[in-house]
Order: sequence, then C-alpha cells, then structure tokens
Amino acid sequence: MIDAPKTTETLAFGNVRVNRARVADSLVLLVDAQERLVPAIHDGTAVIAAVGRLLRGAKCLGVSIRATEHCPEAIGPTITALGEHLEAGSRLAKRSFDAIAEPGIREAFDDLGRSSVIVVGVEAHVCVAQTALGLLDTGRRVFIAEDACGSRRPVDREVGLARLRTAGCVPVTVEALLFEWLGDADNPAFKDVLSIIKEAR
Repeated sequence: MIDAPKTTETLAFGNVRVNRARVADSLVLLVDAQERLVPAIHDGTAVIAAVGRLLRGAKCLGVSIRATEHCPEAIGPTITALGEHLEAGSRLAKRSFDAIAEPGIREAFDDLGRSSVIVVGVEAHVCVAQTALGLLDTGRRVFIAEDACGSRRPVDREVGLARLRTAGCVPVTVEALLFEWLGDADNPAFKDVLSIIKEAR
C-alpha cells in the first residue's frame, strides 16, 4: 500500500511538527554571498542588508547559522559584511549547485538536527533554488526569506522564487521571520531584535 503524500500541514522532520519557524528547530543557511558574485547581483545592497539583519537577529536569539561558499578558490569567501557574523567552522565549501548533494554537507545538517531551514543568499534561481529543493527532499521544512535572496537578473529571481513556492517552500520576509522567532514582546531579546528590524527602510 502506498502512503499518502504529506501535505504542508502535516510535513514533519522526525517527530517534530514544523508548521512554523521556531528558534529551537531553526537553522539559517546563507548561500554563496561571495566576494566575486555579490557585486553582480541586482539590487544587491538591499539584499545584503536584509541578510545582515537576519544573521544579527539569529545571533541575538541563538539560532544556528551556516554559510556555503561555491568554489571559494575562484569566487572568493563570503563578503566581509556578512562573514563577520559567522562562527569558526560554519563555512561549508562546495562545488555542487545543490549544497545537499555535496559530500559531507547533508551529514553536517543531519548532525544539527534542525527541522526548519531558512535559506537566503544568491543566486535565487541557481544555488539557492537547487539547495532549497535538496533540503525539501530530506523532509525538512524550508523557508525562503525572499527579501534576502537575489540574482543577477530580476526575471531569474522572480521565476526562481516562484518555483520554490510551487515546490513547497514557505515564503517569508526577514521581518516576519524575526517576529515569529521572538514569539511575544516578553522575549528577553525583544528590544535588541526590534532595533534590528527597525533598520529596514
């Protein structure tokens, strides 16, 4: 007998329901925000600013962060403005466009045991998209912070993000996600995270 496919309402990782992004179950994955790629991204300044707010908010709330770097020997490391928020050992070098297909990366994610992955970075239609689809294949809930994703061409970004929504990724914004992690105004990190949110223009 073939089991019925899981819906977005019942999708689970292990025994954990993952309908929302919660601090204890979340991992932020920054995809390929590298020195020789970021300058070519359309509206890249706004995209990187949004990523920066997300990383800072995640740090305030204790959410783990990982960053992929595609062929870093050729494209360079994560840009300094974002790299300063990364802890030692959190950078994952890869050659596969889908990071989950890279030897060792899926295992590293499995060891973290997070049911929800928030994906941001570049390019939205290539490595962001392929990695998000790879994460979906592992049974995780994938959130795409759309204001923190970019491509060289607007049409590629738009189509890439639309494809991910259709595939089952959850579209969010950095602000919505940070408030979801906070949960309420009594969270000890509320004032610090709110000040980060208010930086958006």
